[in-house]
Amino acid sequence: MKIVFHADGSAITVYTEALDLSKLGQLSIRRASHVEPSANGAWKADLSPVGGPLLGPFEKRSHALAAEADWLEAHLNLLRKAH
Repeated sequence: MKIVFHADGSAITVYTEALDLSKLGQLSIRRASHVEPSANGAWKADLSPVGGPLLGPFEKRSHALAAEADWLEAHLNLLRKAH
């Protein structure tokens, strides 16, 4: 699990239940993306909520979810901070 800490004491990560993040302080959790099927049954990962791209199409939902997680992990330091 990758956590990026900012100079102001805030942090950003892709949420998982691997660690009890509440031990770090008050949490602000928000959606970073939406994985949805398209009209033709393909899957896309829309990362626009954090200023990212639209990934896909993918044949399987699991592939879209994996691409979503990979992109988020790779771009944690560039993501907009949660308000």
